[in-house]
Amino acid sequence: MTAFSDYPIPDHYPNYMHNSKLMEYLRMYAKHFGLMKHIQFQTKVCTVRKRPDFSSSGQWDVVVEADGVQKTYIFDGIMVCSGHYTEKHIPLQDFAGITQFQGRYFHTWEYKHPGNLEGKRVVVVGIGNSGADVASEISRVAEQVFLSTRRGAWIWNRVWDNGNPMDATLFTRYNRAVQKISPKFLINRQIENKLNLRFDHANYGLKPQHRILDHRTVFSDDLPNRIIIGKVQIKPNVKEFTSTSVIFEDGTEETIDVVIFATGYTLSFPFLHDEPTVVDSQYSMFKFVFPPGLEKPTLAFIGIIQPAGAIIPTSELQSRWVVQVFTGLKKLPSKNDMMADINRKRRKMTKDFRKKSPEDFRHVQFIDYMDEIASELGVKPNLLSLFLWDTKLAKEIFCGPCTSYQYRLQGPGKWAGARAAILTQRERMLKPLRTRALKHSQASLSRLFWVKSICVVFFFFVSLLAIVHITSR
Repeated sequence: MTAFSDYPIPDHYPNYMHNSKLMEYLRMYAKHFGLMKHIQFQTKVCTVRKRPDFSSSGQWDVVVEADGVQKTYIFDGIMVCSGHYTEKHIPLQDFAGITQFQGRYFHTWEYKHPGNLEGKRVVVVGIGNSGADVASEISRVAEQVFLSTRRGAWIWNRVWDNGNPMDATLFTRYNRAVQKISPKFLINRQIENKLNLRFDHANYGLKPQHRILDHRTVFSDDLPNRIIIGKVQIKPNVKEFTSTSVIFEDGTEETIDVVIFATGYTLSFPFLHDEPTVVDSQYSMFKFVFPPGLEKPTLAFIGIIQPAGAIIPTSELQSRWVVQVFTGLKKLPSKNDMMADINRKRRKMTKDFRKKSPEDFRHVQFIDYMDEIASELGVKPNLLSLFLWDTKLAKEIFCGPCTSYQYRLQGPGKWAGARAAILTQRERMLKPLRTRALKHSQASLSRLFWVKSICVVFFFFVSLLAIVHITSR
């Protein structure tokens, strides 16, 4: 699910890779395509400014610093790929007494390993993915960990039914089609019941007041295991700190040695501060990529969305589209049309997901967003055509995981290996798990056959209805 669309991850790599494995993959990708010779590393971007003739040239003056020396370059296009996690957010003003606290406090951005927390009593403030991961990891060496959360969270686990990867199981076009025609309350209830089968969120102190589709969720296989053995205790919001302890809003007080703030990040682009027309306070961008106010579309933001899925495939699609726009092969709508699209998305998110903060507005649905960008680029797979001419491939695209290879079957950047990558993705998913060979029962193979057959029949029925509808018109 994380792979670039024209370079599958080696089939012996684990489904959920350690960061060192992901780094190996990125290096292999760069070497395969000969990218290293085009990249200047260890270079800080100081400022990005429009050139005086920007309205006609679309060019930018870029000041960079390397080895203590600043240089100015002229660039035809700018892709801002610095992401979310460059400026940590620590709202100390919201925590009374923190300045009197005698122990250490720091942000998860500064956390590297749990070794220096051995035997300590630690409170982790915030229950995003970082908070859950850090609390779980340090609980193996700390005396006690307290995980403070203001609103609770729904916890997903990466290992899904039958031991399959969660995202590869759930992020399919079939599931997305069912979701679109199902009432929201029904989807909420179904997912919440499913997650509560693993562990009851209310019993573990994690159940939030919001429904699961109304707010961001957390991924953690370890957290419930650390809670049930007592190494992590879930606590409410922090009321205040004393010199040696923390007092929670329920009145309980705990002696602590260290505070770790898992309080998120602030989206920041300091090199653009001299260009207020590029981004507004809400970071309004067409498709979350192009600022609508530029005279020439020669600056784009890559990866500032927060998809409910992998960031590499979505960022790669954005990049492919941006290159087409920069080179004039694709055109953007007018400023008015782009602003109308931005406002329409905001209204929908506010209505459907109760999203309020600028950060929340950047959350997108994985398959829907990739299809949206793919449509702009002209690479969205044509399922009806595929079903008529390549049923086997169409079935896997519709019923199988929505991997990035689907966006290399046609259009700009078409890759000859895309079909094979799609049809072998299940085998590659299982290979790193099957390190002890076993004979599979005929019964399990038969069940798999019938599940696939049902998907094909359903897809055929939907396609037939679409053909009849088009014919009748």
